[in-house]
Formats: sequence, C-alpha cells, structure tokens
Amino acid sequence: MSAHTLLLDMDGVLAEVSQSYRTAIVETCHAYGAKSVNLDLIGEWKVRGGCNNDWVLSRDLILASNDEGVDKTLTLDQVTETFEKFYQGLDGKPGLCDLETLIPLPETMKELHRRTNGRIAIVTGRPYKDCEKFLKLHNLDSLVKCSVCMEDGPPKPDPFPVQHACKLLGIECSSDVIFVGDTPDDIRAAVASGCKGVGVTTPEAAEEQKEKGRPHDEAKLPVAMKECGASIILEPGFA
Repeated sequence: MSAHTLLLDMDGVLAEVSQSYRTAIVETCHAYGAKSVNLDLIGEWKVRGGCNNDWVLSRDLILASNDEGVDKTLTLDQVTETFEKFYQGLDGKPGLCDLETLIPLPETMKELHRRTNGRIAIVTGRPYKDCEKFLKLHNLDSLVKCSVCMEDGPPKPDPFPVQHACKLLGIECSSDVIFVGDTPDDIRAAVASGCKGVGVTTPEAAEEQKEKGRPHDEAKLPVAMKECGASIILEPGFA
C-alpha cells in the first residue's frame, strides 16, 4: 500500500478491540438489562452506519432492546460512566483497554512512514486520551504527525474528520490521500471528502471467514464497505 498521504482509523485497523471496546459495549448494555446485546448485533449496527461513538451506540442499543427489565430512562452520561468503568478499569481492577493489541507489525508501520515521508494521521472516534495512550504504548507516536479525535468535531460518516486531518497536515483532500478504515462510515467519510477509501477486515472477522473457508472480504463489514465505494479491502495488518 502506497500513498502520498495516509490517514488511519484506529479501532479495528491499528487496535484489536474485540475484547475491549466491543466487550465494553456488551457489558454496559447488560448492566442496564439489555442482555440480548452481543458482538454479532453490534456488528450489524456497525454495518448500517452512524455508530462511530461507542457511548452513543451503547445507549441506542439499550433503548432499542426489547429485553425485560431494561432501564429506558437512562441518560447518555450514565451510560458513558458505566462504559468507562468497564473500559478504563476502576478501584485497582484492570480495564478492558489492557487487552488491546497492535494489529499491524511495527515494521509495517515504519515502512508506511517511510513511503509517505511521514505524512500519516489518525482519524478516530476515540477520545484524545485513549488515542494517545494507545499510540504511546505501541511506540507509534513518533510515526504519526497528528490525530483527529472525538473532541474535534462531527464524527464519521461526516467528512469533517478526514478534511480536518488533511488541514492539519497542510494538504488538500484528493485521491492521493488514502483513508483506511474498517466500517462503512469510514469509507463514506473518505469518499465525501474526495479522498480514496480503503477498507480493512478486522482480525476476528477474518478468522471467522477462514473457519468457513471463505475469503476475508466476504464478511459483512467488508461487503458493506465495498458497496460504499471502498477501492480495495485489505487483510488485517495491511497484508
């Protein structure tokens, strides 16, 4: 993969989050009685799009649940606080964030940095503190020029995050800019900005497809990304 400029989503692209963010969504929903929420249901909602904020997604899944005893009077602040307890940890108990791993090989990231002459930015729905924590933990902070996060403005699929990343890098949005993501919202944001959208299959989806004897890009999210205009779907780690 080569590009003049490379924009990277974080979750599912750089960070393996099936046991962290995705599990935090499930645990949060279960805490409010939405026991039927599972990873498959989350995946279905991600395919539909408009689910780039996991706090909001958790609340919406709870409110949409028909499970008995679901608390539908809860606020987003309540859901966020519960989510963060699971994700960050509390009172000495490790958080689910500790289970995250880096998907691409460090050597791959260094090579991409070389090929783009250092023009790499992160475009993520994570809060800044979570984004920076992951980058520093995996020694990626020196390979990334800037990050666009939750606090900066409207989330994907709005084109703002992609456009803002290009602005921070001092370049114009164009087909020379590749944005790599793992959901339809990522691809929609890239296309709406006039950049090239490239999809990547998450590790868990690729493994499921392998067990079925099917190509990785026939999983639900890759198919949806292709329908949204992804020029190609890469294997996990940009293989």
